[in-house]
Amino acid sequence: MEIRIDDLFGPEIAALLNEHLEDMYATSPPESVHALDLSKLRQPEITFWTVWDNDQLAGCGAIKQLSQTHAEIKSMRVANTHRRKGVAAKLLQHMLAFAKANGYQKLSLETGTMDFFAPARQLYSRFGFQEGDKFADYRIDPNSMFMHKIL
Repeated sequence: MEIRIDDLFGPEIAALLNEHLEDMYATSPPESVHALDLSKLRQPEITFWTVWDNDQLAGCGAIKQLSQTHAEIKSMRVANTHRRKGVAAKLLQHMLAFAKANGYQKLSLETGTMDFFAPARQLYSRFGFQEGDKFADYRIDPNSMFMHKIL
């Protein structure tokens, strides 16, 4: 598997992110969906990666800089064809290494509280993220869980 920075202009990533957004809106009320579309991911404070298994897009994820020492994980998604193959863990390891190398001291994320998000919560917990307070411009929401990791 190869992890590379992506410019978000390929048809494969557009399809995967569209699938991601569809799942988010099918699982959560609209006001609780915090997933970003392509245009919002193409920001200078966001670094976006794709994971490739040969020529197949296996997954994606991003880090958004919130401050010099604090960043947020955004848009973690594994393609349905690559679930339970270690893609998310490999990508998360890559993003943690990037965050440390770039001097971030804290990495945060928002995920859902519904059963659909249980595998994501388990993955983040396995990597040392702990439930905590809201951050950035998020609001308290019964459908959101905030997790943080001190690097």
